[in-house]
Amino acid sequence: MEVPTKIRDVAHLEELLSEPSLAAIDAMSRAGGDLVVLGVAGKMGPTLARMARRAMDAASVPHRVIGVSRFSSPDQQRALEAHGIETIRCDLLDEAALARLPDAPNVMFMAGRKFGSLGDEPLTWAMNTHVPALVCRRYPRSRIVAFSTGNVYGLTRRGRGGSSEEDPPAPVGEYAMSCLGRERMFQYFSSAHEVSAAILRLNYAVEMRYGVLADLAGRIRRREPVDLMMGFVNVIWQADANAMALAALRHTSTPPLIVNIAGPEELSVRAACTELARRQNADVSFINHEAEDALLSNGARGWALLGKPRVDAAQLLAWTADWIGRGGESLGKPTHFESRAGQF
Repeated sequence: MEVPTKIRDVAHLEELLSEPSLAAIDAMSRAGGDLVVLGVAGKMGPTLARMARRAMDAASVPHRVIGVSRFSSPDQQRALEAHGIETIRCDLLDEAALARLPDAPNVMFMAGRKFGSLGDEPLTWAMNTHVPALVCRRYPRSRIVAFSTGNVYGLTRRGRGGSSEEDPPAPVGEYAMSCLGRERMFQYFSSAHEVSAAILRLNYAVEMRYGVLADLAGRIRRREPVDLMMGFVNVIWQADANAMALAALRHTSTPPLIVNIAGPEELSVRAACTELARRQNADVSFINHEAEDALLSNGARGWALLGKPRVDAAQLLAWTADWIGRGGESLGKPTHFESRAGQF
């Protein structure tokens, strides 16, 4: 991958976000059939589906990429189709509609609910635990790669490498609990019905329009103080997370593989903000002080199995400062990464 010094516009950004890694191309060359992406219309789904299409084309395989979502935005559906991705409208809570989806040997499970969980917890639990069970019943013989979150871990002391896959879950708040419930559904169906799966605990994917770094750069630009209580974070370029997810199709198993998807750096929020402010020629102010613990993940297993990240944190900071400083487009969805009580 050739890393540019800056990202020109949304078209350039989405081209970079959908550029497949060699591991992703290899996985698509061995896929043996179509890929269904459930929940394709979320923050990561469109570029992951495009990456899968590009990887299949690069591998010269004729399989289909089929994106499934309720598609509240017709423009997003048309954009996916313009890039060679078939689309199907479906509410995954509707068992009859789910039954009508096409068979495929490969399934990427990206459906779920985070923002808005507070105050509507029953829907969050339905999406995060009931839907996975329905999907396992619909695709019992498929390879399923399911997105989860590093929020299933508890907070860990900084400087110790972050939570590893062997650490026991310690979810805080109903969102994180329901995400652990999602994992338990895939584990149950894998054990009881031999569903082959991989569970990806993501922490945190970023791009220029969304993510922890965009949140911080936006606060600096608006001259809002930055809360330092959650003083350390992991970030990973969304294209690298996409590529690792596709590569994981080669590693599904019974019981499911569990793997963290995280960048190698343990970023100091204070240091990141100082660099973002310097690059925006702006001042930054802080409130509170760094706690000794934070939500941190150790991504070493993922890098070994699925490929190392291609873009480092220094480049992400440079791109983000430039994008936000120019008033680049935002998805308008703050991450609330600083929440220590698990409320989203």
